[in-house]
Amino acid sequence: MAVIALKCPKVQVVVVDISTPRITAWNSDQLPIYEPGLDDVVKQCKGKNLFFSTDVEKHVAEADIVFVSVNTPTKTQGLGAGKAADLTYWESAARMIADVSKSDKIVVEKSTVPVKTAEAIERILTHNNKGINFQILSNPEFLAEGTAIKDLFNPDRVLIGGRETSGGQKAIAALRDVYAQWVPIDKIICTNLWSAELSKLAANAFLAQRISSVNAMSALCEATGADVTQVSQAIGKDTRIGPKFLNASVGFGGSCFQKDILNLVYICECHGLAEVANYWKQVIKINDYQKTRFVNRIVSSMFNTVSGKKVAILGFAFKKDTGDTRETPAIDVCKGLIGDKAKISIYDPQVQEEQITRDLALKKFPMSPTSVKQVACVWDAYEATKGAHGICILTEWDEFKLLDYKRIFDGMEKPAFVFDGRNVVDAEKLRKIGFIVYAIGKPLDAWLKDMPAVA
Repeated sequence: MAVIALKCPKVQVVVVDISTPRITAWNSDQLPIYEPGLDDVVKQCKGKNLFFSTDVEKHVAEADIVFVSVNTPTKTQGLGAGKAADLTYWESAARMIADVSKSDKIVVEKSTVPVKTAEAIERILTHNNKGINFQILSNPEFLAEGTAIKDLFNPDRVLIGGRETSGGQKAIAALRDVYAQWVPIDKIICTNLWSAELSKLAANAFLAQRISSVNAMSALCEATGADVTQVSQAIGKDTRIGPKFLNASVGFGGSCFQKDILNLVYICECHGLAEVANYWKQVIKINDYQKTRFVNRIVSSMFNTVSGKKVAILGFAFKKDTGDTRETPAIDVCKGLIGDKAKISIYDPQVQEEQITRDLALKKFPMSPTSVKQVACVWDAYEATKGAHGICILTEWDEFKLLDYKRIFDGMEKPAFVFDGRNVVDAEKLRKIGFIVYAIGKPLDAWLKDMPAVA
């Protein structure tokens, strides 16, 4: 919405939310999320044609176009629990739009939603329309966290799906005209509603599949002495494959990949496509396997126990240049280490201690009061590593490449281990300092060959 306000100065954009603390933060100088470049965009537009308000009904009633960007988490109970998307917030938003509207509106799905959501939303709106005409569009977002502003300024494509009726086509044209003020018209793809909804799930599933594929190869590389970076470079040169999303890591995270694949699995199962559902389930299984394998490697390398040992965690966000921790592999790694009674010290330049504490206390990962005492959050990488037996690099923050590892080594217990879950550091340089280094998908340190990862 901030980028639309910047690129379309004649359009008034109002971001509304029922959460007063969230809107207060957006109206302050300290934005509630970290995204490179966002602060500057908001400052340029705020108070001119970009506003933040808790008066949801007033601004929805006045709007010509309403973007619905509510959360669509995976259901935790009931039919489809663990796979289907929970559309409670979406339905609530649609009913509110129907209740407060006094003029025709274009309602745009921005949230990632299951295929056929628009049809359900249409039914809610048309049964409460009071003679008002609503047009539903699907306009899924393909930006990536950490590069969101750059992605929005120069998108690969903008996708708009609508009904193949005259009203639907007029609505598509209205939204297309907004984007066309800065996006080349040949990059704006117009489809039917169902294609737009499915394209978002498919895109995320394909990207996650690539990560799981290269991570599966990383295990084989370690077993054979191959180097996953060299393998990725070789296959990435094939123009049919390309180099993106072929970096091996401790696993993928973020708000979309796992949720969207589970959603896709549920849709396949609902349509009796068991084989297709099982295919996509495997992408999730490989991701879980990679995280488990990483923890097993840490424990086995350190004499089959980390009990009472300090392990430094460098990076908690699911990727660099964001403070987002949703589904971050760091949660699983920390929980695995805590389960073996390790003392962990966590440093991330953008993630607050309160967020880390919340993530580690999730129902998925219940923590006892004793376990909580095993976790410390610090605001300096050197403090995190002081007196540690091992270091786990779990986010590819650029600053981790520039640390003084000789200084870190001197302050650690010996033998000193580095477990690089993002292939950030120069393993050979660290070995010369004295570290025992494990890097995902790389030829194993002689020490590690003698201590294979436990099953």
